[in-house]
Amino acid sequence: MSLKKVLALTLSISVCMAAAGCKKAPEDAIKIGAIFSVTGGGSNLGAPESKTAKMLVDEINAKGGVNGKMLDLIVKDSESSPEKAISFAKQLIEEEKVFAIIGPSTSGETMKIKSICDEAKVIMLSCAAAEVIVNPVAKYVFKTPQKDSHVAMRIFDTMKKMGINSIGIISDNTGFGNAGKDQLEKIAPQKGVKIVISEVYDKKATDLSGVLTKLKARNVQAVVNWSIVPAQSIVAKNMKQINLNVPLFQSHGFGNIKYAKEAGKAGEGIIFPCGRLLVAEQLPDTNKQKTLLVKYKKDYEAKFNEDVSTFGGHAYDAITILVEGLKKAGSADREKVRTAIENLKGFPGTAGVFNFSPQDHNGLGLDSLVILTVKDGKFVPYEKLD
Repeated sequence: MSLKKVLALTLSISVCMAAAGCKKAPEDAIKIGAIFSVTGGGSNLGAPESKTAKMLVDEINAKGGVNGKMLDLIVKDSESSPEKAISFAKQLIEEEKVFAIIGPSTSGETMKIKSICDEAKVIMLSCAAAEVIVNPVAKYVFKTPQKDSHVAMRIFDTMKKMGINSIGIISDNTGFGNAGKDQLEKIAPQKGVKIVISEVYDKKATDLSGVLTKLKARNVQAVVNWSIVPAQSIVAKNMKQINLNVPLFQSHGFGNIKYAKEAGKAGEGIIFPCGRLLVAEQLPDTNKQKTLLVKYKKDYEAKFNEDVSTFGGHAYDAITILVEGLKKAGSADREKVRTAIENLKGFPGTAGVFNFSPQDHNGLGLDSLVILTVKDGKFVPYEKLD
């Protein structure tokens, strides 16, 4: 058997950890499917999500599970492929008979299986960000990252404070990039910001100097890049190389310190909105999220010896929201759990405090986002935290 097949098989093995160690899942365990981009172009998202989900399920099962039942986590690596996400979703629903699905990692994959889960009446808690995932609302589909419309608003509000009125946008050709571009172009006029040029690049691009030269020729006051691929660091480097010396704003897809480290000195000063996880220790003690953020951050970094990212946090939120739904329902009754999630209020997660409703399957407001920047290779607050 090839190494690739061995790895794929390993990722697909059910995870059911009790205090005594790894054990086979009992017959009455609650099966949870997970589709993550553990490898491929979205690995910076899916890898920490997979690690987080397994870590949490281990912790929950070690404490006796949920409502007296163990959780049986079945992780599938989509390799960042929408086609594989479709195949795995059908397999998890039809063959594994999972109770719910966590993920996928990317917006493109999520949109491919949104209708599959909804029609099968299987709860899906996506770890992807595009607002179209929950707008329009699908009865069984929820998502944990903040809305891209709110991210766009926070970017424009920050620009206005800086006196920036004329900008250029670049975005990758993924589902996330396309959705973000649409929101930026929709909201800019409302915020009094003029988009003088908007360009789309291939997600596999390794040099964006040509695209950025077009923006430079239009004398933009700032650049907004909306992507989740390694281009986030390439943009910063290329801007430096062509002397495009204006502020660079990124989406909440920049919430992994690896991107800043890959950008090196060129990444200094990048501005972006995200949740509070990356600056957890700096939050005031009165913040409702602080205790869980600090614990998750410390647990993750100690266990995996790597920096926590907002992406792992999306999986944290998906698991804990599902567990809370199970507790409130009192049993693994899918309809009762779905209803419990849909009516969950004041529930603190890594992305913010969730307040779901039948009209809102994301449950996060503008206040879930803070503005961070890169200083000395680290993420620091751009403005006062609350």
